[in-house]
Amino acid sequence: MSNHKKESNHEKINYIELPAKDLGIAKDFFSRLFNWQFTDYGEEYTAFTNAGLKGGFFRAELSSVASQGSALIVLYSDDLDSTLAKIEAETNAAISQPIFHFPGGRRFHFIDPNGNEFAVWSDVGIEVV
Repeated sequence: MSNHKKESNHEKINYIELPAKDLGIAKDFFSRLFNWQFTDYGEEYTAFTNAGLKGGFFRAELSSVASQGSALIVLYSDDLDSTLAKIEAETNAAISQPIFHFPGGRRFHFIDPNGNEFAVWSDVGIEVV
């Protein structure tokens, strides 16, 4: 018998849902850039995996932007400059805040093709004092 207890998911963040005007554009963007995988549940919802946390996009004429009170979804990158370059190369996405330093790392913000804001951060190359 193992002495290791399984970590409980009880009352932990388990799933996120985000709006998307166009589910096809969301699936194309996140699968190409970040290798997220999708499962459709009808025409109004698609779930994603391989993103660090499971979640989904629901069809809506809304967007999630932190300055309007939405939670900010933050991705991690081992190579922040490379991730930034991938997003800058996209014609249907925009960098909303260029790379900036904060205690513990660097990050930037971007707007996905459906108008949702995300951030990407890294601690690679940052000296820990």
